[in-house]
Amino acid sequence: MINTDPKKIEELLARGVEEVIERESLERKLKSSQQLRIKFGIDPTGADLHIGHAVPLRKLRQFQDLGHQAILLIGDYTATIGDPTGRNETRPILSLEQVKENEKNYLTQASKVLDMDKLEVRHNSEWYGQSNFTSLLMELTSKITVARILERDDFQKRLKSGSDIQMQEIMYPLLQGYDSVALKADVEIGGSDQKFNLLMGRKMQKRYNQTEQDVMTFSLLEGIDGEKKMSKTYGNYIALLDKPEEMFGKIMSIPDSLIIRYFELATNVSQEEITEYKKQLSAGNNPRDLKMKLALALIGFYHSEEEAKKAEEYFINTFSKKEIPTDMAEIKPSKYDIITLLVEAKMCKSTTEARQVIFQSGVKINDNKVIDIHEKVKNGDVIQKGSRFFVKVK
Repeated sequence: MINTDPKKIEELLARGVEEVIERESLERKLKSSQQLRIKFGIDPTGADLHIGHAVPLRKLRQFQDLGHQAILLIGDYTATIGDPTGRNETRPILSLEQVKENEKNYLTQASKVLDMDKLEVRHNSEWYGQSNFTSLLMELTSKITVARILERDDFQKRLKSGSDIQMQEIMYPLLQGYDSVALKADVEIGGSDQKFNLLMGRKMQKRYNQTEQDVMTFSLLEGIDGEKKMSKTYGNYIALLDKPEEMFGKIMSIPDSLIIRYFELATNVSQEEITEYKKQLSAGNNPRDLKMKLALALIGFYHSEEEAKKAEEYFINTFSKKEIPTDMAEIKPSKYDIITLLVEAKMCKSTTEARQVIFQSGVKINDNKVIDIHEKVKNGDVIQKGSRFFVKVK
């Protein structure tokens, strides 16, 4: 049953949306009883999905709620090539084994947003991993000229700077475009930085005598640093699988200027409430209170309201009252030195990062800053990294 409620359609077309190509076409289809096939593709170049990824996932869920067929395309083949979008250098090539490891928990993470019972999950290795790939490749390259591919801004910047463009990067838009042909997509959604690739889907469908898909792009969500887009590459993200207290702390660290943007793009809070929050900020109200509401809304969605309240209590006790948490994790390190502990407690990804954090005065033992990378730890010591991470030595 297709829901054609005008208010729901307007919210679908407007909230968080940067551009719709072609809007009149899509709006007309949404108001009919036609079930549309909505495609969203994601390459498993890393293991975590974050709330930046969730912007299109949440839009995909809106299409589901209106009765349309959502398709989550996992680009297990294209991930081995690497999307050149927004890059000033070639991405490292991933092996198929790395890609499979990265996508292992993708559906678990996507299930926090999507109705998995009504979701069509596909992999583009279904058509690119076949024995006839060579003939398919020849066919694809006959559809689009190199000049058309090189029109994209990313490539133009690299050509002007003298940077290399690898042949597989030139192929990437063609492959993503053909995905829409293979899936017979009526609509493709993605971030605004994906516009070139999404439009390539329209071109490829036209060349294969299919109806051209409509395209919907979204504003990119900035990371918690407030500068770059949220990305695994920059480490400025809030993962869908972050623990509630970690998620709460990250949200409280975002710049005040992003509060409303996060409400609009990352939560289900009504537009009326968000308008009221804008007024409160303009009137000079404490932005900390709104960050707390934002944290409760996000954690309530990805975990539960009960977990959100616990995370709030943890944050208030630990950071506002400067108390040390009583339920922190414990670890028995293989060596009782601070570098080993930071790495084995997963507070730092490497010994290099551990040294950097210590040099930046970001580590404490029993509330005393660590200044020596050779510092020893002992049973019962409380180790703190930054403002959010604690562990006790066993």
